[in-house]
Amino acid sequence: MADKFDPYREALIVEVETQWPEEYDDWEPNERARVERLLHQTPEQASHIEYVRTHTGFCRRIVVTPQDIERVTA
Repeated sequence: MADKFDPYREALIVEVETQWPEEYDDWEPNERARVERLLHQTPEQASHIEYVRTHTGFCRRIVVTPQDIERVTA
């Protein structure tokens, strides 16, 4: 279930994770890395964001959507 962007949790982010749908499995690793970097630079614009509690803070998980791809590659 997606969360809303949360500035408080953002201040406690200790790791980031990106979950890709299967239809993007054939993308080149360097292109995926570029898109991941762009998505995590503007997490407030992500279509699907989750905050996962860790022992030391939070992990920000962005689930990639076609809308996100369109936004960062335009």
